[in-house]
Amino acid sequence: MSDPISEPTDEQLTDATVHADEADASASHDADRPPTPEEEAAAPTEVDPQVADAYEDALERGANVKGEGQID
Repeated sequence: MSDPISEPTDEQLTDATVHADEADASASHDADRPPTPEEEAAAPTEVDPQVADAYEDALERGANVKGEGQID
């Protein structure tokens, strides 16, 4: 017989899932390490204008969404 905690269910969460979700929600989520000097040197200092335009476009479209994932 298999362990009931690890069996997937479609209709009901297990206590183990609820506890794991609660632990994850309250856990610290920090970077594993600071960037190396090489990584810092390779990082861009300015945002590409095309990237900035795409970001602004996505924000505008997202602000006007009426339903989850709706695209007109």
